[in-house]
Amino acid sequence: MRLQLLALLAKEPAHGYELKQALEQIFGTAYPSPNIGQIYVTLGRLEKDGLIRSVDVEQSNRPNKKVYYCTAQGREALDEWVDSPTEGPRVRDEFFMKLVLAPMTGIADRMALINRQRRHYLAIMRDLVELAEQTDQDNRPAHLLIEGAMLHLQADLDWLERCQEDLL
Repeated sequence: MRLQLLALLAKEPAHGYELKQALEQIFGTAYPSPNIGQIYVTLGRLEKDGLIRSVDVEQSNRPNKKVYYCTAQGREALDEWVDSPTEGPRVRDEFFMKLVLAPMTGIADRMALINRQRRHYLAIMRDLVELAEQTDQDNRPAHLLIEGAMLHLQADLDWLERCQEDLL
């Protein structure tokens, strides 16, 4: 969450609750709503690391609020984040390790493992379809996030078929 908050602060200064609202507005229900406590802990760490700074802003009928700003060091960190490639395929896939190693020990059957994993993926796919139907049609970032998750999931389902063909 560090870099997502930093990106929002590079756009404009904000306080913690505004950052929470911005994440919810941009990604809708496609991205789990962040806990406000987690946001403030993360902001504290970003400030400690020199990536942001805060200013207390007085309010007439409320307690003062902290408004956070992105620093030059924070912008450099964002540049590095944007310029670096994102992790690719999972070579150390936990399920695949189970699929290969558990049958060797006699504690699991490969077909049972594949079927259990397939059911799990299909349940997640149903949840994603439901989430897409509930998401505001005008919220393109949320729909793209859901679509990406569904495409990854479909690839995982196809890969399970391949494992079944090759290993059984």
